[in-house]
Amino acid sequence: MKPGHTGWRHLVHSTRYSLKGLKAAWRNESAFRQELGLCVVLLPLAWWVGQGPVEWILLVGSCLVVLIVELLNSAIENVVDRIGTEHHELSGRAKDIGSAAVMVALSLAGMTWGLLAWQRFLG
Repeated sequence: MKPGHTGWRHLVHSTRYSLKGLKAAWRNESAFRQELGLCVVLLPLAWWVGQGPVEWILLVGSCLVVLIVELLNSAIENVVDRIGTEHHELSGRAKDIGSAAVMVALSLAGMTWGLLAWQRFLG
């Protein structure tokens, strides 16, 4: 923490950095834009699919987990690219692992939505 940035001042600066990060992700990461678009479509449907607050938070939370993991994956990719553009086994592995994390998050969201929709409409 920087000197003088405590309490409310720290909160204001942290919020500004977070919003700057969201804007950067929106501008530079097509996967983030696609996943955010999917969340915008799915979130209103969560009120219809979910039966009660626990199911609603599972549906909404699974969408937010995808966005969180995508943001972290994008951060990893940016740091690796900043270090150097030449191919390195560890750089490739870091990017692949980040991509795998996004795939797992998407799988979790798909299973959550699929199972709760199945239960609601076919169960």
